[in-house]
Amino acid sequence: MEALLKISNVEKYYGSKAFMTKALDNISFQVEKGEFLGIMGASGSGKTTLLNCISTIDSVTAGHIHLRDTDITELRDKELARFRMENLGFVFQDFNLLDTLTIEENIALAPLVSGKEENIGSHVKEIAERLGIGDILKKFPYEVSGGQKQRCACARALIGKPALVLADEPTGALDSKAAGMLLESFTDMNQNMDATILMVTHDLFSASYCSRILFLQDGKIFNEIWRGGRTRKEFFGEIMDVVTFLGGEADAR
Repeated sequence: MEALLKISNVEKYYGSKAFMTKALDNISFQVEKGEFLGIMGASGSGKTTLLNCISTIDSVTAGHIHLRDTDITELRDKELARFRMENLGFVFQDFNLLDTLTIEENIALAPLVSGKEENIGSHVKEIAERLGIGDILKKFPYEVSGGQKQRCACARALIGKPALVLADEPTGALDSKAAGMLLESFTDMNQNMDATILMVTHDLFSASYCSRILFLQDGKIFNEIWRGGRTRKEFFGEIMDVVTFLGGEADAR
């Protein structure tokens, strides 16, 4: 398979020389096109820092990050803004929807701002129907549930056809039923909508939907497991074993 994302010897330090913290310690891995990768680890393991570096929100201290053929560590501010808009989709724990816009307008906002308006209405409807929110497009965010808001955020992430969707604890603000529906949407996005997804989570239930999990500890990759042909329940059991070995800081719902 094609390597879409390449992380090469990435290090990230915070603080001054006297009080320096190494958040990422020589991390290297690849994400294949069409993969659904989960990143897990205890608080302070480096998973959020890693996501921030991949998303260009933060810069690396050393090493390189390639998405397709672009080394994002070499880009500057204006180039980074354009790169994010054209290549990345984001789903956060907080929905980050604008209450003054309808669900439909929230989904369509980025393409409209960037001038990519061609067939935007039909594209929004197509994605919304696929994610089960086609009937709420004319409603405002304060009129819908948390699960529907998060699926709106997924549609917004997909509307620009990004190379990579980055999800940061996407089920953190949802109850178990809404979380399950969202994760089924992620699976559909991955398997049927050509979405490559990298998800940071501390939730074992969410992680069991992934095709591969990287476990971080003290800024390093501690372990890596693949789902393969196993059921989600079987994969959940293996994830729990690794998390228990690491110290048990995770949410099994």
